[in-house]
Amino acid sequence: MNNELSSLQVKDIGEQGLLERLRRFCPPEIIGDDAAVLVTAPKQSLVVTTDVLVDGVHFSNVTTSPEDAGWRAAAANLSDLAAMGASPLGITVGLGLPGEVRVSWVERLYQGMTECLQKYNTPIVGGDIVRSPVTTLAITAFGQVFPDRIIRRSAAIVGDAIVVTGVHGASRAGLELLLHLELGQDLNDVEKTDLIRAHQRPQPRLDVLPILEKILNSQSKIVRLSEVEVQNLKSKIPVAGMDSSDGLADAIIQICRASGVGAILEYRQIPVPKTFNHWLTEDQALAYALYGGEDFELVLCLPQELASAFVQHLGQGAAIIGSITSGSTVLLHDEQKKFPDQVLSLSQGFQHFGQ
Repeated sequence: MNNELSSLQVKDIGEQGLLERLRRFCPPEIIGDDAAVLVTAPKQSLVVTTDVLVDGVHFSNVTTSPEDAGWRAAAANLSDLAAMGASPLGITVGLGLPGEVRVSWVERLYQGMTECLQKYNTPIVGGDIVRSPVTTLAITAFGQVFPDRIIRRSAAIVGDAIVVTGVHGASRAGLELLLHLELGQDLNDVEKTDLIRAHQRPQPRLDVLPILEKILNSQSKIVRLSEVEVQNLKSKIPVAGMDSSDGLADAIIQICRASGVGAILEYRQIPVPKTFNHWLTEDQALAYALYGGEDFELVLCLPQELASAFVQHLGQGAAIIGSITSGSTVLLHDEQKKFPDQVLSLSQGFQHFGQ
């Protein structure tokens, strides 16, 4: 790219000029009309989610390249679909830009989104561009799911196991390494790269859904029920959950509030990156895991027997970290009694309008 093209700003080509450049990131058979038309599979429900990301709050040129910002934006929305049990159909992109933003930055942003979406055969099917004093990215994602397979926060039942699909704290650790270059002296280059990549290129856990479906189906087949009875049984096995984008503690508290239950978590069962053992104190590792956020793993509540089979199939950091209890308290317990019991609350994590 020559200097003239790399220095080209959005205000130099205007809205239509920028839209014309961005069309190449979208399927030509869908883009061009006033709205996109998406077809869902028979008997499936449409799932819609929207996420807004703001420069300086969710991304910055200090910690993320344009490609990484685009990837993270797409991943956040795909993660919300996964948290509902839905498979993605497409996304729309609303973009607010100052006129001084370089066109190459916008194209690189879309390249990052596309790289993430391609893994899941998900197209960009439309959107809008407006002038704004600060760069803002608003994505709406569309997915589909069978009604009896919707994952809701309100479906947790006393006695359910609480499962996480992977380690927590890696994204926060990667962010700290990017912001404070003097940190991580005890880490080698590979370890640092892995943690930074966890922050810049998180993986939405859409891969979990087929495994969960397999576990639920196998449970039905064990007792050799008829097809109608199998469908009835599947609908009676509720799975509660959400993603951990706002932190592991936040996810569990939100599920408990929606379900009218409490929870007890086992401190030693929460999976964290192995590199934490020779880098962070136990208090720091726990804080990163519980409140760091942006790990984009799923937190699911389901019957103990199914949870054990599910974790065994997943591997790679998946774990049962506690159980659902009566009451409303979410308690962190250390079976080794090195740390006293701790009641978890939303005030300890990130809140957009918190003090």
